[in-house]
Amino acid sequence: MAEWLVEEGIGETRALLVENDQILAAKLFWLSKDCARTILLAKIVSRKAGSSRALCVSPRGVEINADGLPRDVSEGSEVRLIITREAMAERGRLKRAQARYFADDNPHIPPPSVFATGKHVRCFPSGLWDEIWDTASSGQIDFASGSLIISVTPAMTLIDIDGEGSPLELSLAAVPAIAQALRWFDLAGNIGIDFPTIQDKAGRKAVDAALEEALDDWPHERTAMNGFGFVQIVARLEGPSLLHRFSTSRVGACARMALRGAENAEGSGVILLLTVHPALKSKLKEEWLVELARRTGKEVRIETDPKLALEAPHAQIISA
Repeated sequence: MAEWLVEEGIGETRALLVENDQILAAKLFWLSKDCARTILLAKIVSRKAGSSRALCVSPRGVEINADGLPRDVSEGSEVRLIITREAMAERGRLKRAQARYFADDNPHIPPPSVFATGKHVRCFPSGLWDEIWDTASSGQIDFASGSLIISVTPAMTLIDIDGEGSPLELSLAAVPAIAQALRWFDLAGNIGIDFPTIQDKAGRKAVDAALEEALDDWPHERTAMNGFGFVQIVARLEGPSLLHRFSTSRVGACARMALRGAENAEGSGVILLLTVHPALKSKLKEEWLVELARRTGKEVRIETDPKLALEAPHAQIISA
């Protein structure tokens, strides 16, 4: 039976849906923000008279665009909100978190996220998170006759299909990989799939049917393939996808992964030496390094090497 496993990292929490040692889906949450479905008290800092919307600030200091507010609450008041989408960085801007008013007597408590309900483990089975991370870092998923190239833009996530075979054969072969990408990378919002152009209507319908079957248990709305091979998918967006993290915060993602590798380093000695690309060093917060020392029971030293790739830090246990 498939089971969500949750690994509490340093600076982030990771979740994998696993069945028979196979990855079905993944999620990633960075701890500096309030995730979707969080219920909290926030202070109204700006509200236009008569509007149901307001700018609020959470206890963490995160600005929130809130909606559905009662008329009798004014600036300076505290209101109970439920986060519907966490804050998201985009190129050159930050999209504030979104929330709606959540009354004290609201009987419709949303189901908790997998980060709360999953089985918490010290470490995922060997290699599973590395496979997800490496694939997300590349933005590419290969299948037997081709590959998917997935790109994040401010408007939508785009999936391009390239490979061998007739347009219909290649499109049908890509469908399982598309279903895998949506779940592995936690994709949501507006998603566009650029299939090869299939001239006949019957062929396009065959691809639509294959997509319907592959995504039957994945909540979404979808257009039929048009004459140019384009399909649009819309799914509820609650936070950044794994690909979005790499697109807007690659150095931050690599810094967190470096800490994970350091935490799992093996060997005898009293010093944990973590060597990283210079760009990563400034991203390693002091409280993260303190937590790394606490978890490993070792003195932590950071060195830099410009020859290392961002994605290739080196951690080792040494005597002195």
